[in-house]
Amino acid sequence: MVESEPSLKPKPRPIVRIGIVLISHSLLVSIICCTAGVVALLLLPVLAKNTYISENALMPGSAHPMLSSQDVSEANKFVQEITNSNLIPTGAGIGIPGLIAQHMEGLGAEVSYHKFHPELNKFHPLHFFSGPDHGKFQENWTCSSYGINAVGIIRAPRGDGKEAIVLLTPYNSVKISLGEALSLGIASSVFSLLTRVTWLAKDIIWLAADSQHGEYAAVEAWLRDYHTPLFGAEMCHESSNLYELKRSLVTGADVSDVFRRGGTMAAALVIKVADRSEEVERDTLTIFAEAANGQMPNLDLINVVNYLAVHGQGLRVKVEKLWSLHDSKWLKVLGETFQLIGKVARSLNPEWKFGMPVADYVEGTTTLASSLYRQALGVPTGSHGAFRDYQVDAITLEISPKYFPNNKGRKNEFLLRGGRLVEGVIRSVNNLLEKFHQSYFLYLLTSANKFVSVGVYMIAFALLVAPLPLVAASLYSDATKQDFSSDKDKPTLCSPSVDAISFKSWKWLHAAKTVFVVHIWSVIVALLPYFISQVPDCTPTSSLVLWILLSVFSLIFLRGILGSSFSIINVSQLQNKEWALLKSVTISAVFVGLCLMSVINFATAEIGALLIVPMCLMATPLISDVKGLSPRSLTRAACNLLLAFVGFPPTAYIISKGLLEGFGSVNGGDFWNWAESLWVWNSATYLYETYQLVHETTEYSLDSLSFTISISVQLVMNQSEKEILSARSLVGRWKATVSDSFQH
Repeated sequence: MVESEPSLKPKPRPIVRIGIVLISHSLLVSIICCTAGVVALLLLPVLAKNTYISENALMPGSAHPMLSSQDVSEANKFVQEITNSNLIPTGAGIGIPGLIAQHMEGLGAEVSYHKFHPELNKFHPLHFFSGPDHGKFQENWTCSSYGINAVGIIRAPRGDGKEAIVLLTPYNSVKISLGEALSLGIASSVFSLLTRVTWLAKDIIWLAADSQHGEYAAVEAWLRDYHTPLFGAEMCHESSNLYELKRSLVTGADVSDVFRRGGTMAAALVIKVADRSEEVERDTLTIFAEAANGQMPNLDLINVVNYLAVHGQGLRVKVEKLWSLHDSKWLKVLGETFQLIGKVARSLNPEWKFGMPVADYVEGTTTLASSLYRQALGVPTGSHGAFRDYQVDAITLEISPKYFPNNKGRKNEFLLRGGRLVEGVIRSVNNLLEKFHQSYFLYLLTSANKFVSVGVYMIAFALLVAPLPLVAASLYSDATKQDFSSDKDKPTLCSPSVDAISFKSWKWLHAAKTVFVVHIWSVIVALLPYFISQVPDCTPTSSLVLWILLSVFSLIFLRGILGSSFSIINVSQLQNKEWALLKSVTISAVFVGLCLMSVINFATAEIGALLIVPMCLMATPLISDVKGLSPRSLTRAACNLLLAFVGFPPTAYIISKGLLEGFGSVNGGDFWNWAESLWVWNSATYLYETYQLVHETTEYSLDSLSFTISISVQLVMNQSEKEILSARSLVGRWKATVSDSFQH
């Protein structure tokens, strides 16, 4: 009888075979992808495109400006009246809010007053994603410390009251500056014009925000009451100063106690005039657009402002740059290299438009770095950020005028230019039949008229994180092969049982347990500042040291309770099998975390990938490398220590600030102040810092990282010995504070 041929195994699909090849050559693929990712990031200024108007209905510059010299003259008188109010003693007159309200009412607007109080804006872990803990007053607040916003509304003759455009002019009601008075003058001239026009289809809201407690707080309080009104008892029944103000501000004016509202906000413009004492070449407009967690307004709004400012009013438009990189020699060398490559490419094919002049590359890179840095911080760059919390497109227009101390003609010209710019932007937004949606919301600016879209800058991020799943799969494959080979060498009389196979397939749970334990520790680290911030008389340096010490103690305590996967494993086993599983699980968690963070704030994920990915790829057990005593192992241990030291959040911040601003201005408490600003603004970057610390701890194992942490703590301790000595006494006060908090 003819024996049947053994059945051939089916070949895997092409995509599976490609994956197997990439996993088997993960080291080479990692080097290529990381190098390509860094090069792609440096190429972003070269790949930037010119801005353009996506929404045809905007039609910027299609109509001639209607703002006249008469409007400017009236605005100039208003500015003079505002500046003269500084000479009046406090309480002698109706004050600046009264003057603004009188002017609004005289122009024919509906006037109302919005009272707000300074709120306690501190870190609260349970309210991190839902915003500040509203309703809590500052410790020393009084009824007389209320801020009063003046609000004027023009009802659109061609509208139905369902949409509105907001003009915001922050000012200090205690002592107003010349720049704040000029910004009020620009808004006044435009407001005066808009009360007479017939083409207006959206309501105009002029918010004169009282910024004596901070301009962001004033705008945020008004927006909160605009969208979510609160109904409750009045906190200050005995205080009659606000009611007297309402009666005496405008004689015979229709001032309502009811909070007046317009329609849904289509856009908002924050008008600011910079106080300058030096003479500049020409009037300059600086655009600020970054909001919380890297949110940006629709690019069309910036494009309209840039087009009208340059082509309509002849202003010089710029965005912020990272000036510390402007004079870098390596950046100029890089620009010269790209310029040379561009010349060679054009010589081969004239249609290849690659490369750019060195000066343009340096300008574009410094602007791109600033845009990336400001988005990564997650902190708004102005009061326009309060509007983005309500999905309203808003930007800040900061105009820097020429020096005109006593030149009335020059002041009128400046008010005319600024007013016509704001008029043109309002006219363009007024033409929209729907909200901004045509252009980009995810972009990076390289200049006022050039940008990098999300489809381009995601390439660099994708190349940086691409090696992580490949390396994780390769490590897991190697660990399972070791298990299979070790079981194959053992003498056995029968085939392995199903229980044994299933037990080996779940070996990765030991590594997952360690990663889970360290993630629990990260939650504790993120919550510790809530208790530390309540310790009285605690300086930033002492708070930072206390944070680090309590984090280390909590890690040791947590490990003692929950245990660790490394408690009964020697170094050789750790290096061969268990370490590979731990690194595989950790790298998988890092990959998922980076991808999630790229959705929340891409800039933070990009900078985090530059720090974490090399750390993940090069991490090995430090103890085994030190005991190896070979040049290769010692070099690898030195590189890992350097990466762990530089990647440790406090030292990374100190080093970056020292490189940007000089090490002479660096203090150990700067990191605490920076972290405090992050959690006050509910920035996801704060959570990402603890996340980075978690995976750094896991990568270098719980035993090996103690040496790195001790070095970092010593660096902070050397900043101020006196602060460290006082930190011991703070531990006792911290315990008492924690107990009081739990009792409360």
